[in-house]
Amino acid sequence: MTDLILHHYWTSPFAEKVHLLMGFKQLSWRSVIIPRVMPKPDLTALTGGYRKTPELQVGADIYCDTALIAQRLEQAKATPTLFPEGQEFVCRAFAAWADSVVFQHAVALIFQPDVIAERMANVPPEQAQAFMADRKALFEKGNAPRVTARQAAQHWPTLMARLEEQLARSSGEYLFNAPSIADFSLAHCLWFLQSARQTAPLVDTYPEVSAWLGRVQGFGHGTYSDLSAEEAIRIAYDSDPAPIPEGGMFLPAGLAQGDRVAVSAQDYGLEEVEGELLYAGTEEVILRREDERAGIVHVHFPRIGFNIETR
Repeated sequence: MTDLILHHYWTSPFAEKVHLLMGFKQLSWRSVIIPRVMPKPDLTALTGGYRKTPELQVGADIYCDTALIAQRLEQAKATPTLFPEGQEFVCRAFAAWADSVVFQHAVALIFQPDVIAERMANVPPEQAQAFMADRKALFEKGNAPRVTARQAAQHWPTLMARLEEQLARSSGEYLFNAPSIADFSLAHCLWFLQSARQTAPLVDTYPEVSAWLGRVQGFGHGTYSDLSAEEAIRIAYDSDPAPIPEGGMFLPAGLAQGDRVAVSAQDYGLEEVEGELLYAGTEEVILRREDERAGIVHVHFPRIGFNIETR
């Protein structure tokens, strides 16, 4: 199998989600560390402009967004599954809710001035300022639900009480009995809160949640080895993209295969990626791009949560 290459950095919450998916599936992967803030020239040579963390590279195929990355890892290794039979819709729906609603609450709680000051205590002031400016630009547009720190603090006990109840009544040790994408999509949000001394009690004081999170984190991160960005780009250049999936196309209204289109996230990080529309299935959209450094690449996006417009 072609190497799984993850473009990430270790303190990214959504990267931690994929780290845990790798551990759950006991996969081996290559680790390419990307900058935490823009510009990211090596990454965007592969993606065409998409900048959110992480991205999964398999040869000359680039997968954006952790929802689609999870599906690609399921293809790489079907068992243990992230989508238990009969629970597929419930697990996907919960995962989408956690990745949006719970994550936005976690962001609001983490980005309070006193918490940020703690997290940035050992970072040079100019780097801290660059990070905050980058995150402001990342979130200031789009339709992601805006949650203030006050709202997040008010909502948090309710969210956690519901989670405690779900875990206490589950017939297994995970949210929906067997481990699933739902567990990993919630775990990274709580891991983010645990990363700061001031917000860690928002997780640690709930016994069912704390025990469950320990079980999820116990899957580890799989087996990984370092890879440079230059090597990853060379791998893309030397590889042929995988054939597009077989089966019916579900093209957006007014678009045809081969059209020049732009794809962008709807929630935040709205940078457009332009390319040739190769495929539009029920779950993913694939663009063909050509870059002087990376060669011909296929960039994959989830269908849900992204805009597709003609260019």
